Amino acid sequence: MKKLSPIDKLLYFLNSLFATLLLLSYLLPYVSPKTIPLFAILSLFVPILLLINLAFVIYWLIKLKKQLILSSLILLIGWFTVTPFYKLSKKNTPLNTDLKVMSYNVRTFNHWNWLNEEGIEEKIISFIKDNDPDVLTIQENMSLPKYVLDFPYKYIEKKYARGRFGMAIYSKLPIINQGSLKLKNTSNNIIFADIIRKKDTIRVYNLHLQSLSISPDKENFGQENSEKLIKTLKDRFKQQAEQTELFLTHEKNWKGKKIVCGDFNNTAYSWVYNQVSKNKKDAFIEAGKGFGKTFKYPFPMRIDFIFSDENANINQFNTFSEKYSDHYPILARINW
Repeated sequence: MKKLSPIDKLLYFLNSLFATLLLLSYLLPYVSPKTIPLFAILSLFVPILLLINLAFVIYWLIKLKKQLILSSLILLIGWFTVTPFYKLSKKNTPLNTDLKVMSYNVRTFNHWNWLNEEGIEEKIISFIKDNDPDVLTIQENMSLPKYVLDFPYKYIEKKYARGRFGMAIYSKLPIINQGSLKLKNTSNNIIFADIIRKKDTIRVYNLHLQSLSISPDKENFGQENSEKLIKTLKDRFKQQAEQTELFLTHEKNWKGKKIVCGDFNNTAYSWVYNQVSKNKKDAFIEAGKGFGKTFKYPFPMRIDFIFSDENANINQFNTFSEKYSDHYPILARINW
């Protein structure tokens, strides 16, 4: 430190702080939000922490300073212990026998004009038709006739009997069983459908875990509102943990082939992701490329997922860039 300028000393202090936070974040998958809810908030900032630490490595490397060792070491630890932040290569071996599975939070097909653009619902429906999935899971569905998609089989679940908001599973293949976990005290939900493919019955779960309801571009981060925001986030993360436990209990009763899709409202560095992904394949990790960003945010945030059971092969995965919602659709080609 003696050879560092005052500015570099300050930067190294900040570097140490961000490196410590990143190191702590590696523990997130193993700590339930029900135990330490405040700690779970850190999961939202892991992508930022990774980028900041990478920037420090580059900075110290340019200046040929040994201070680059700190963030380099912590990033190296993360490379071997946490879910990849960026995929350098992708798998692209599609087969005619693949099951094409899409997950999409459509934000009610823009029913309440979230986007100031005409014909969003037609664009979403056209996009889905062009990509021709065999199975489609939709979060934030709106069950009006003009939003119903042209699939031979469907399960549309409304959250409230007199409402239209809810979730949906569409399928080209017969649905022989369906159900809802009917999450309480929330507008979110988890539904499932059992589909027949040749001689197999495949269970498809559609998860929409507790929304965090934060909009950084609109929030006032003054002291009063910051305290309110933190309390809200703590409560929402605890709800996510309870919903995840309910899902895991339900899932245990199914021993066959399965696909788990949805909007988790949490990142791949969270306890929620760690619990749901156990004994499964993450389609992005298996076949995706890049950041896999699925949410319209200033930095790369992957909160929408498609999982298969361990016996499946993920032959292709795509994250699309269509801006018809605050989420980006994802599609995987799966085979057994």
